[in-house]
Amino acid sequence: MSDSNDWSAPDQESQRPQDPLPQYPMAPPPPQQYYGPRYVPKPGVIPLRPLGLGEILDGAVTTIRTYPKQMLGVSALVETVSALLSLGVLLYVRFQTDLLVVRLPADQYDVQANLDAAFDAFRATLVVAIPALVIAVLARAFLTGFLTVVVGKAVLGQSVSFSETWQHVKPRVGALLGASVLYTLMVVGASFGFLVPGIWLYVLFSLTSTALILEGAKVGGAFGRSRDLVSGAWWRTCGILLLATILAAILSYIIELPVNLLSGGLYNLTGTGPVPDLGLAILLNAVAGILAGTLTQPFVSGVTTLVYIDRRMRREGMDIELTRQAGITPPGPAQPA
Repeated sequence: MSDSNDWSAPDQESQRPQDPLPQYPMAPPPPQQYYGPRYVPKPGVIPLRPLGLGEILDGAVTTIRTYPKQMLGVSALVETVSALLSLGVLLYVRFQTDLLVVRLPADQYDVQANLDAAFDAFRATLVVAIPALVIAVLARAFLTGFLTVVVGKAVLGQSVSFSETWQHVKPRVGALLGASVLYTLMVVGASFGFLVPGIWLYVLFSLTSTALILEGAKVGGAFGRSRDLVSGAWWRTCGILLLATILAAILSYIIELPVNLLSGGLYNLTGTGPVPDLGLAILLNAVAGILAGTLTQPFVSGVTTLVYIDRRMRREGMDIELTRQAGITPPGPAQPA
């Protein structure tokens, strides 16, 4: 995966030099031979053939264990920067503006006052949520692109440095951010009023960023590639991504639960333990979010990238091309018993 042309789509013009087709004289078919079990190369974290669910999940975990600095180190850095930016915006809005002030009604039966209070609460929620969402989308977009390159190398059993990965992602950062923002707007917009269209679009275009990074496709072409690869396997793709999301959510919950108890949750439940403190709660939740994101984002990105590779192996015979890139020569057929 030295460049995006190694992963180019079948209808894209490849820039690699092609070997000329050999010319052989016509010959009678060879006698029947006993070939034995099919040879499946495995130069990296997955076997180069269509994958099962367990192999996709195991491949994502194995990638994290094999490349901990690239997967966990970059994730920790991006999650920390994202959390600090979100925390800075929250503190500025809280102490430098009155946007979070909610005017409580003096009379609980005053309809207009209650409507004003509800509007103030809704406005305060948007003021906090929108900047945090924008920062999260941009941070996750960059992180996804970086991790996708690492997983692509891990499939071939090749090492990759930070500088090599950055050189691959750098020319695609603008397109990657644009595709991520467009993808988020499409899913959120389709989810208003009825959740099903949003889920359908979420799965259908879930491989957009992966195609954009590995194939070097443009934004529109990346959306089209994701649609083509997912078509015919929407339910399977949805099930795999849903399972990965559930596993990541469980891990995040396990990490964040002690933090919530220490920041006042235990006191609210039992009347004992640390008294709730807003500043301490914000700080502890930020630390828990960084730790949870550091562990879960590489796993989810790894699963998504391996789903993309699995779809290409099933639809386009990509396993043959990956075997060639890995420099593996399949053994000849076994002789008759």
